[in-house]
Amino acid sequence: MENAFRAGRFVTQSPGPSGFSAFVPAGLPPNPSIRWDSELHDLLEIANRALGRLDGATLIAPNPDLFLYTYIRKEAVLSSQIEGTQSSLSDLLLFENADAPGIPVDDLREVSNYVAAMEHGLKRLKDGFPLSLRLIREIHGIVVRGSRGADKTPGEFRHSQNWIGGTKPGDALFVPPPVSEIMPALDNLEKFLQDHKTRTPLLLKAGLAHAQFETIHPFLDGNGRVGRLLITFLLCAEEGLREPLLYLSLYLKQNRSAYYEALQRIRIEGDWEQWLKFFLRGVAQVAQQGVETMRKLLDLFARDRDRIQARLPGRRGLSALRVHEVLKQRAVTSISLAATATGLTSPTVASAIEELRQLGIVNEMTERQRNRRFLYVDYFKTLDEGAA
Repeated sequence: MENAFRAGRFVTQSPGPSGFSAFVPAGLPPNPSIRWDSELHDLLEIANRALGRLDGATLIAPNPDLFLYTYIRKEAVLSSQIEGTQSSLSDLLLFENADAPGIPVDDLREVSNYVAAMEHGLKRLKDGFPLSLRLIREIHGIVVRGSRGADKTPGEFRHSQNWIGGTKPGDALFVPPPVSEIMPALDNLEKFLQDHKTRTPLLLKAGLAHAQFETIHPFLDGNGRVGRLLITFLLCAEEGLREPLLYLSLYLKQNRSAYYEALQRIRIEGDWEQWLKFFLRGVAQVAQQGVETMRKLLDLFARDRDRIQARLPGRRGLSALRVHEVLKQRAVTSISLAATATGLTSPTVASAIEELRQLGIVNEMTERQRNRRFLYVDYFKTLDEGAA
């Protein structure tokens, strides 16, 4: 029981047949403090090394922005899929080109909002704004605007009880803290994020903060998406990463049951250690995958550049290479977008894209006469793993 109180306490609400217990988390860092064993030590070292390799890979890449555009969108798709949306990465890329036939608009808007929230938060942090409750509210407002959660007080902490699973608090799998306990819990979380008392190693801080945020569940909708964004914001704010290239949504999607079980063990048993081990395994795995993906893409870009130069002489080759540069930044493009980006005429771009199509580098996605969209096939396949 003492270990359970380490994570917080259950408080009875509305006693009687219709009553229920809500969970109020204890403050961070955990007390008693994290119990280190050899496995946790090893996992932290492995995860730190993997994160360092991922961060270092951005220095090797000639232009990290080539990866960021689609990386961020892959994360948006995966994070939203965890919440039940059905859109894919290709759907999102078409939607951003104002063209995603047959896909539920609400799903695509939620994913697009996630991208906008990510970009807004990163810009605020780069401009010196602290990772704070105010920024979290801003992010939430963007995440749910104009979507299915738009009627649930965007950008405001909740004023009513919510729950996870079941049809009401009485039969829920988990009931977050009552309204009266939200702000004390959030104030403690903000102080923890800003290291007001003691400094916590960055990856431990990210794991602890994410779990605590999910337990507080301070919004009526969008908590999961904001909680996953919080990990990225914290790593970038404290310079664990120069660029936002670590995204855990694929790992959490593939290990969804273990993820929810590990969070629940914190609340029931006070078992922060097992949660941190699960989290650090994910960081190490995803960081390593990120490095491998960047290597594959750099090899792909070089290989396709060589193919273009070998097969297309003179101006034809130069035009195709310029269009190839556009496709490296956005895996989906159109003749008009590529013409604007390159400064080439539309007929010249159309000819270059046809050359790239014959080389097997691009495919047409839309199969129509006007406003056609073209996909950089192998680039997309490399990034789309797990996001379909």
